[in-house]
Amino acid sequence: MAQSSAFRRRCAQAFVSGFFVAVPVTVTVLDRLAYIARVEGASMQPSLNPEGQTASDVVLLSRWSVRDYQVQRGDIVSLLSPKNPRQKIIKRVIGLEGDLVKTRGYKNRYVKVPDGHFWIEGDHHGHSLDSNSFGPVSLGLVHGRASHIIWPPHRWQRITPSLPGGRVPLLHHDRLPPRDQED
Repeated sequence: MAQSSAFRRRCAQAFVSGFFVAVPVTVTVLDRLAYIARVEGASMQPSLNPEGQTASDVVLLSRWSVRDYQVQRGDIVSLLSPKNPRQKIIKRVIGLEGDLVKTRGYKNRYVKVPDGHFWIEGDHHGHSLDSNSFGPVSLGLVHGRASHIIWPPHRWQRITPSLPGGRVPLLHHDRLPPRDQED
């Protein structure tokens, strides 16, 4: 009887000590490295949720890859909505700071993306609340880059950055002529 009591006590201690290690490690991973999120709605069709309302994609969002706000054109990113900070949205990066972007219904036909901002759009034009509605978005609102579709199983895949046809910025900031340097 004493042995079973000691065994239970050791099991309980192992569980408690494991719990106190697992919780901080899990919180750190979710806070700093990556987390998963379910994609709802039609704004990113056909890239995400191609089956519409019958199934929602679940994506792995990498926090680590955007820790220094390093995003590239074609990335699918998760961010806080500029219209409703309690809502997270997922969109594709079309233009970076300094790019000249042709808009789709924004108040100006062309927009030069200001420093510290980027231009985002949903792949399903007309079914997306994006930069065409609220303008360039602050890079500070980004909190993850979609790296993989992990659910449903038949859609498992890595998400590679790509721009939809015709959505390339008219002028890239990385192709601007070099400034004259003063000696």
